[in-house]
Amino acid sequence: MGMVLLVRHGQASFGADDYDVLSETGREQSRVLGRFLAGAGVTPRAVVHGAMKRQRDTATALASAAGWDVVPSLDEGWDEFDHLAVVARAVEGVDPPADRRAFQQLFEDATGRWVGGEHDDEYDETWSGFVARVGAALDGACAGDGVTVVASSGGPIAAVCAMLVDRAGTPAELGRLWASFNTVIANSSVTRVLEGSTGRRLLTFNEHAHLPRDLVTYR
Repeated sequence: MGMVLLVRHGQASFGADDYDVLSETGREQSRVLGRFLAGAGVTPRAVVHGAMKRQRDTATALASAAGWDVVPSLDEGWDEFDHLAVVARAVEGVDPPADRRAFQQLFEDATGRWVGGEHDDEYDETWSGFVARVGAALDGACAGDGVTVVASSGGPIAAVCAMLVDRAGTPAELGRLWASFNTVIANSSVTRVLEGSTGRRLLTFNEHAHLPRDLVTYR
């Protein structure tokens, strides 16, 4: 039996020149999670992260805080989709807003266009390609007994949830589910996937009770 703990990276640096850097809040979220998992007796056989700096640094910080000996390893299948490219396709010629609320609405509109599938020729990675990539990464994480901790992003985690909740869903149906999951995943939250004798199941979603209220963020 295997368990995969899908961890959304700590808060990144929204509005900075380089978004792909953990904020101080993001680093602390990662450390708090590491201490929490260690206190809960979690000893992973592997810690995996995508290629983004915010994913790698989350994995490193939580593993260090937990006191685990395992060295985090890279699996690019857990990378986030290129949200900047997806947003740019929706607002060509216009700069995205700096206001968080305005950007969130734009983000939801732009990703809705992406998952719709009617403009696939405009994207380097289509929605269906993204789902296939994440599915392959999940297969790898689920291979073997014990616990695997994966530091990824909201997009891949939401895709896993959509695939497990509606195994027969069409790309459009999975896209609607994905959007619902993706908008509520907290930074450094944990989503658990169980691989057992009855198959692969979504056990929990978006656990973040380990965070004090002032450390709960969503972007």
